[in-house]
Amino acid sequence: MLKIEEGKMLVRLARKSMEMYICEKKVLAAGEVPKKLSEPRGVFVTLTKYGKLRGCIGQPFPTMPLVEAVIDSAISSATRDPRFPPVRAEELKEIEIELSVLSVPEEIRAKDPRDYPKHVEVGKDGLIVECHNSAGLLLPQVPVEQNWGVEEYLACACMKAGLPPDKWLDKSTRIQTFSAQLFREKKPGGEIEERNLVP
Repeated sequence: MLKIEEGKMLVRLARKSMEMYICEKKVLAAGEVPKKLSEPRGVFVTLTKYGKLRGCIGQPFPTMPLVEAVIDSAISSATRDPRFPPVRAEELKEIEIELSVLSVPEEIRAKDPRDYPKHVEVGKDGLIVECHNSAGLLLPQVPVEQNWGVEEYLACACMKAGLPPDKWLDKSTRIQTFSAQLFREKKPGGEIEERNLVP
């Protein structure tokens, strides 16, 4: 678990990275950081504008130091999300940042796929669904924001992977869960708080 001050540091790093890349076309150097922030971790950076999604890209697995993953994901969310045009400099003051720092994904072990819902907790677990070289990921905040039940959550994760919604019932489908610690700006460039999904 990260301390709130470490989370705040990462959100500020994400904003500075995004601003520097968009305004100066330069990639921010991470510099010296606490040891915990240089350990490999998965992370996602979510951008919203007036409450609507504006970009979300990250790295689900701990393949690089957390600070470097934050810098890369912030730039990618702002400029490489294929669902949106790149963020423009004049938009920066309207965009809020949310950071999701992930645990290492773990595969659900169940003899019968119909038991998967028993192993997934909405508001706590993120999902990764993989089958036949297709993969889809949903962060744990998504089913809370969309008011989904567990089976709908599993179905939507399948569709995110480009699979039929009932593909989670297929034994060839691999499902992993992960948790996330969330830090977000209360307003663009403003105060940063830790977000709790479960009361």
